[in-house]
Amino acid sequence: MNAAADTIAAVATPPGAGGVGIVRVSGANAGAIAATFLGASPTPRHAHYRAFRDAAGDVLDRGLLLWFPAPHSFTGEDVLELHAHGSPVMLRLLLARTIELGARAARPGEFSERAFLNGKLDLAQAEAIADLIASGSEAAARAALRSLDGEFSTRVHALTAATIRLRSHIEAAIDFPDEDIDFLAAPELVGDLEALRAQLAEVLAGARRGVRLADGLHVVIVGAPNVGKSSLLNAIARSDRAIVTEIAGTTRDVLRETIDLDGIALTLVDTAGLRESGDAVEREGIRRARAELERADLAIVVVDAATNDDAAMPGELAPGTARIVVHNKIDLADAPVNPAPEASRLPALPRDRTNTGGNGFRRDAFQPARARTELRDGVPHIWLSARTRDGLERLVTELERHAGTGEPGDGAFSARARHVAALERAQAHLDGAAHALTTLRAGELAAEELRDVQRALDEITGQFTPDDLLGAIFSSFCIGK
Repeated sequence: MNAAADTIAAVATPPGAGGVGIVRVSGANAGAIAATFLGASPTPRHAHYRAFRDAAGDVLDRGLLLWFPAPHSFTGEDVLELHAHGSPVMLRLLLARTIELGARAARPGEFSERAFLNGKLDLAQAEAIADLIASGSEAAARAALRSLDGEFSTRVHALTAATIRLRSHIEAAIDFPDEDIDFLAAPELVGDLEALRAQLAEVLAGARRGVRLADGLHVVIVGAPNVGKSSLLNAIARSDRAIVTEIAGTTRDVLRETIDLDGIALTLVDTAGLRESGDAVEREGIRRARAELERADLAIVVVDAATNDDAAMPGELAPGTARIVVHNKIDLADAPVNPAPEASRLPALPRDRTNTGGNGFRRDAFQPARARTELRDGVPHIWLSARTRDGLERLVTELERHAGTGEPGDGAFSARARHVAALERAQAHLDGAAHALTTLRAGELAAEELRDVQRALDEITGQFTPDDLLGAIFSSFCIGK
């Protein structure tokens, strides 16, 4: 595909004053514009020091002119760069002069879009440019650079190639139904299919980590009133960001705090306690809390360890929402010594009871509750005290596990939510192909599922991408890139 025939221009450096600013031009008229500024034909990839003049011949500024003829340029077209002093006024004058000479103002992301359309990079690499510019940590920047260098694309292309091989095998078997050999029952075919499923699952896990590196992790703290949600936010953030009182319903609005968790931005959101309330302000806070839950990557559900109230877990959480249950206030709770499995459900003995209290338990059979971690139905349960910070490191470790900071980072690459969605669709169709092949013995259905797998993968790199999606992607870029 060829980009539009017109010539585009934009300021390629960030807004504001700086030592150096760059005006970039790309398209068929870039050479003529360069010759006008230089007064002669420019030498490719050579820095020319010249005075940049306006239409009347007056000097606008002095700087460097660089010329990159097609196809050896970022966009694959003729590209001109004017390096001048980084005055916003001066850069606007230079940009206006290039427009007078035959260019037009570029749309956001149009340079990268032309690079994609001219085959200089695929869509995943183009998106990595924006991720690199917007990276908020060293880990995110390195991951974006790996994607820009093609690491993510290489893995997707390998998945596509394996999918095409499987399709070819199955479709060949369909074309020769009368052969005595059942090609669909070949062990190597089933083995290749399972290998592809494992390979795709690995890439999907890497893409999810890439999204977390780029976008961070959105963690919402929820629970009933007065269980210590705000105290927990303060403890994790190591600052008194949230107001803490013994009055239930103190928190009326959402409060956000962003912390750096080993290179990943972790946005903690403290919310109003979930309960039925007659107070209009508190009801609005509860509504906002539920809205935050709908877009949470992870929910920290806080319950009161002093009452062993597991029933306080809010029912608003969607079944697929990742969660950690925190049993807070262990400094106020008692626990049975060496409890039997069912003992953890028993109420703790109140502190003012005698050794032979009304519930029949001996006082010396109890001790202060201790920090610990249990896994129940795949959900981590952590006992801690936000006030004393006892056990808080267990929660931080669990947050790191969800964020993926403990995973090997040498091969980390940046990714976007749309990449994860495409890989999840590919995974679903691949599971369908496995079912059609091994259970239904339906080669036609398996081949159709594999075609859908290939289409989903092609959306990532741009082999198959609707035009409206391209517009949405590149419109999010900065102007000049």
